[in-house]
Amino acid sequence: MERITSLQNPKIKNVIKLQKASERREQKLFLVEGLKEINLAVEGGFKLNSLFWNPDLGVKQSKIEKILNLKNSVFKISADIFDKIAYREGSDGVVGVFEQKMFHLDDLVLPENPLVIILETIEKPGNLGAIMRTAEAASVNAVLVCDQKIDIFNPNVIRSSIGCLFTKKVIVCSNDEALKWIIKNKITIYAALLSSGSKPFYNFDYTKPTAFIMGSEAEGLSDFWIKNSDEKIIIPMMGKSDSLNVSVSAAILAYEAVRQRSFTLKI
Repeated sequence: MERITSLQNPKIKNVIKLQKASERREQKLFLVEGLKEINLAVEGGFKLNSLFWNPDLGVKQSKIEKILNLKNSVFKISADIFDKIAYREGSDGVVGVFEQKMFHLDDLVLPENPLVIILETIEKPGNLGAIMRTAEAASVNAVLVCDQKIDIFNPNVIRSSIGCLFTKKVIVCSNDEALKWIIKNKITIYAALLSSGSKPFYNFDYTKPTAFIMGSEAEGLSDFWIKNSDEKIIIPMMGKSDSLNVSVSAAILAYEAVRQRSFTLKI
């Protein structure tokens, strides 16, 4: 196992470069920090390029080699180097460099009664990550990111999703592509919309093929989805605030669908 002690090492300099979206796009690589998240990425079929490990933060060498089986691609690094490449506090001392893998609508194999979340022009990485956690917890079948304004491999997406970005297929596509796919699969579109014409979300039946479409908090949904949705729904606000965070809204809607589909809590 090679030991790296200099910040000027080309491999370390490249890891630091990958903190920028432009470098991730150009190199088609991205970073994953934390052994749990790295394991989920490997299990999700993402190819590990290299692993950087600081032995002083709790993860034993045997565990890394046994789980990842990539001895020639594991580099032992000093604490100061790890501090430079890490992007979160309380980490366990492991950072992986992975090859990007993009999924397409044709890659999706849906069950008979799918549940889908569609996101239009979402801008905040933390919101997308939180929605991915909800998608995993509620067994949402797919998340579609339309008219992309965010790099789905942003470290903050991965961090806030707790690795759930790798357990559910995230499809980046255009509005037109998403709509054609929705129509082809005969899925009903429910648009979350702050409008006087919207009806309370709990008044609808989500036991059939369902897609919830949500826009950014700043702009809401475009006319495209307002025009092409089957129903307009709203989460009633009982206080002075007129809206919820989009990730919270996604969780409420997804779990209402789960409830209606006879969800049984496992304790």
